[in-house]
Amino acid sequence: MVGAPWVANGVWHYPRQDFAFRETGLAVIDAPPRGQRLTADGEVYDAMAMAGAHPTLQLPVMVSVRNMENGRTIEIRLNDRGPANRGRLISLTPEAARALAIVQEPARVEVTELELPSRGYAETLPGGPLLDMQAAPVGFVQKEALDSSGRRAGIAGAGTGATGPGRETVASGTAILPALPVTVTQGWATPGALWVEAGRFTERRYAALAAERAGGTVWRPSEGNGPAWAVRVGPFVRVEDADAALDRALTDGLTGAHIIVE
Repeated sequence: MVGAPWVANGVWHYPRQDFAFRETGLAVIDAPPRGQRLTADGEVYDAMAMAGAHPTLQLPVMVSVRNMENGRTIEIRLNDRGPANRGRLISLTPEAARALAIVQEPARVEVTELELPSRGYAETLPGGPLLDMQAAPVGFVQKEALDSSGRRAGIAGAGTGATGPGRETVASGTAILPALPVTVTQGWATPGALWVEAGRFTERRYAALAAERAGGTVWRPSEGNGPAWAVRVGPFVRVEDADAALDRALTDGLTGAHIIVE
């Protein structure tokens, strides 16, 4: 599920399919709803699931989330839209937050999409944005038996249209996805400073104009992901200061501004 654009706290989000997503930012913890509700992709919300919400990625999608403040990394399934908080990258269920040992939010995190399982979701679940391809012809196996005189004793044919090993048949357009285990990997802590990335541009002159407008500087991102020139404001130590800078950038019309950690 990709879904239509949506707005929260005056900021528009434009969902899109992306299998190479990697971003840093701030994570918050879900406030569990009263009663039962469905997530954006149709799952029943479960505060004990290893799951989370993202504003734009296709759903469901598998990601790793690294707590940059303590080095702990988990894998979760993003299945919902959010968070509604301006300037927050992701929200986590209480169970996922406990696995990351988040004791105070917002927490500085790095989110990296896991391409193989995410492509599996996109290509096999009902309603996914599939490629328009013709299916290969179904093979036909013919078996022939001969009697003692060498004449045909009978012919039996069987198509090979059965589902492959390990695959389940999806009934009524609904798939039940398995719960993910709580698996934690411990690495190095790299807390980093907070920045407001006001936008990315294909040409440096446009980035320079935006930097003058936002009171920031022009950077050339090292990871080579997306347009070459980035405009950043900061660094900031306190989340409150980064939030204030983000609000100024959005007020100035830099609608793609967001908080990153570096």
